[in-house]
Amino acid sequence: MTGTSSPRGTRRRALTLLPFLVVMAVVAVGITLIVLYHWRRGATTIGVALLLAGALRALLPDERAGLIAVRTRGVDVLLYGGFGAFIVSVATTIQGGPFG
Repeated sequence: MTGTSSPRGTRRRALTLLPFLVVMAVVAVGITLIVLYHWRRGATTIGVALLLAGALRALLPDERAGLIAVRTRGVDVLLYGGFGAFIVSVATTIQGGPFG
């Protein structure tokens, strides 16, 4: 029976994509803000998306984490959290610049 899938299997695959889609939706909001010349808010939003990915990776089991599970759980949480915190801190502390 190749080529057929049960509705339960399809739903399970869709649920494993949900964390990735949520994170990417937040990133899309951040990119939209950057395009609208609100670069600090946009960069902060992208940093928050990384922090969200780290939190989801820490809370969800490996089989439910989907595409946000790249490495081992500890490494993923450390890197998502570290990069997210770095981006948020840089975006909130830069003064001046050509975009105000």
